[in-house]
Amino acid sequence: MADYKAPLRDMRFVLNEVFEVSRLWAELPALAEVVDEETANAILEEAGKVTAGSIAPLNRSGDEEGCSWDNGVVKTPAGFPEAYRTYAEGGWVGVGGSPEFGGMGMPKVIGAQVEEMVNSASLSFGLYPMLTSGACLSILNHASEELKAQYLPNMYEGRWAGSMCLTEPHAGTDLGIIRTKAEPQADGSYRVSGTKIFITGGEHDLTENIIHLVLAKLPDAPAGPKGISLFLVPKIMVNADGSLGEKNALGCGSIEHKMGIKASATCVMNFDGATGYLIGEVNKGLAAMFTMMNYERLGVGIQGLSLGERSYQSAIEYARERIQSRAPTGPVAKDKAADPIIVHPDVRRMLLTMKALNEGGRAFSSYVAMQLDTAKYSEDRETAKRADELVALLTPVAKAFLTDMALETTVHGQQIFGGHGFIREWGQEQLVRDCRITQIYEGTNGIQSLDLMGRKIVGSGGSYYKHFADEIKAFVASADASLAEFTKPLAAAVQNLDELTAWVLDRAKSNPNEIGAASVEYLQAFGYTAYAYMWALMARAALGKEAQDEFYASKLGTARFYFARLLPRIHSLSASVKAGSESLYLLDAAQF
Repeated sequence: MADYKAPLRDMRFVLNEVFEVSRLWAELPALAEVVDEETANAILEEAGKVTAGSIAPLNRSGDEEGCSWDNGVVKTPAGFPEAYRTYAEGGWVGVGGSPEFGGMGMPKVIGAQVEEMVNSASLSFGLYPMLTSGACLSILNHASEELKAQYLPNMYEGRWAGSMCLTEPHAGTDLGIIRTKAEPQADGSYRVSGTKIFITGGEHDLTENIIHLVLAKLPDAPAGPKGISLFLVPKIMVNADGSLGEKNALGCGSIEHKMGIKASATCVMNFDGATGYLIGEVNKGLAAMFTMMNYERLGVGIQGLSLGERSYQSAIEYARERIQSRAPTGPVAKDKAADPIIVHPDVRRMLLTMKALNEGGRAFSSYVAMQLDTAKYSEDRETAKRADELVALLTPVAKAFLTDMALETTVHGQQIFGGHGFIREWGQEQLVRDCRITQIYEGTNGIQSLDLMGRKIVGSGGSYYKHFADEIKAFVASADASLAEFTKPLAAAVQNLDELTAWVLDRAKSNPNEIGAASVEYLQAFGYTAYAYMWALMARAALGKEAQDEFYASKLGTARFYFARLLPRIHSLSASVKAGSESLYLLDAAQF
């Protein structure tokens, strides 16, 4: 497998030339004080060095060794504790954390690039700081000042880690039926009892403490999701002076043996009357947890992108070096027995598909991250509201479409290697295995599609969608004639999505099955259209520079490939949506 190199040139292109993020930061006083283009570039350069030098070399060995469990004690693979220490000492765990408690305070759009780099280096490794950052976000936004001061500094510093304890053996998507209980105590704390499964980083040897965020119900809580509260439950109790005390009444019952991300500890966690502290209000736990969901679900989308990028870097190196057969038009490498496989049309199709989806995904994830920053930091109420509604609309697309495209991308990368792609030592099969979980956790992609169609499209009466569609139409209307080869098909794609949206909204009035029946294909059509917008923006930034710089020539060539070969997929997807729900209900359950 090729050594990982952070795609810094493309990241800078997206941030500085496509979106001109420094202008956004200048308009947001809270960000203008902490970041500018020079600072951002320095952060990305250093992150690229750390991830490529300290983390990427552990990816295959971590997969081979995996985590181990012995009587409740979990060990990560060799090299992980040392690499985590290096990562934490650089301040990377707290890159987006509040400066008030020791974080860097960087905007999400910078954090998104750092996330991509660490997850490309090793997704298993990247999950540990990701879960900590997510836990910090909920604590920062909902916990008491006392809890913030007591826990956030050490978590941002990377001395303590975090986990999210949601899922139970009988309750995954339907959290309203969880059974974990929290009993109030005289001192204001709670005794938390129950079992949680699939807990990423629930136990490990990377940090001296782990801070669990646990969903549970009080004895008198109302039924369903309205009766869920959120609790902070430390692995080791924290004394008033900040020192560590006795171990809390909790433990890791086992770890899962998984298809991929084997160096990430996926734990069964047992809480046996563990001491916990309420975060936010009683029975408002889901609201507190969902504060971080937009960030975490975008983060999972970025995980997919990260694996696609790592696969592409190896595939392009292999395709340039591996010689097999001659080009259809005659010998290219006349001094060799055969030509490099990059001359063959099908290999080029796969490589260009990978490149177009990766670079489109990087632009789209950065765009969504910018909306998160605007929603969080804008002092203009209407601007913040519009950005917040765009985040709500685009988050399920970012999570599901990026990860669906990532599986396609990593499979292409494996295919380019031929038989070697099926062999462990080449690394491509690991990326396929690791990628598969991104379509499942943090809400399966089917659930993301239902969220987009049911809550964000039908639930808003199409108003959230209108923000995005109107923005694209305004771009098309203002574009120079030189961009017509991109804006014309983009305009047609948006019109198609308009019609598709109106069709589902109308059909859903009389048949609620239409929402679920349309949801997956609708999200896919939405995703391809969104990427078309990203590619048109990138083409605008590259146009006129291609003669002087190969980077821009490559960007324009990839944009043309996207519009010619990938965007047309929306037509078959649209036909599937408009086929309706009837054919899904032709069979009785016994007939399957």
